[in-house]
Amino acid sequence: MYKLILFILLFIPNIVLAGSMKMIGEPGHLNEVDRTIEIKMFDNYYEPNQIDIKKGETVKFVVKNMGELVHEFNIATKEMHIKHQPEMLKMVAMEILLGDKIDMKKMKEAAKSDHSMAHSHTNSVLLEPKKIGELVWKFSKDTKLEAACNVPGHYQAGMVAKVNIN
Repeated sequence: MYKLILFILLFIPNIVLAGSMKMIGEPGHLNEVDRTIEIKMFDNYYEPNQIDIKKGETVKFVVKNMGELVHEFNIATKEMHIKHQPEMLKMVAMEILLGDKIDMKKMKEAAKSDHSMAHSHTNSVLLEPKKIGELVWKFSKDTKLEAACNVPGHYQAGMVAKVNIN
């Protein structure tokens, strides 16, 4: 019985997450990139604030944090963003996410007991000011998506870009 409970606690959330990820597409491969889109993150907005994608297209996003605060570029549905926001709030409460810094040492330590604190999502990059990250995503599903920053308060302030899949 103990092994069954342990299995449920450890693996079912990952299965559920994997299922939800498949509904928005899948991680892309560099050798299959159809085009590259540069995303600039400023304090509480993106440039561009609308992204047009063809269904089946694999896009490499080069994400630049041009702001003075930590920001996230996360591709998901609105519902997924809302579910992700408590994780981000927890990262602030644990002093992993500071206004302009990510405490990587605390993040790594916290991730040992809570994997969500690693912030290693394939559909997301979390960047300190003046840093650059990359994300490759295959838009294989016709789903209503948005790119958003889930650092507490940023989504609510309008740091959201529409992702249109045609």
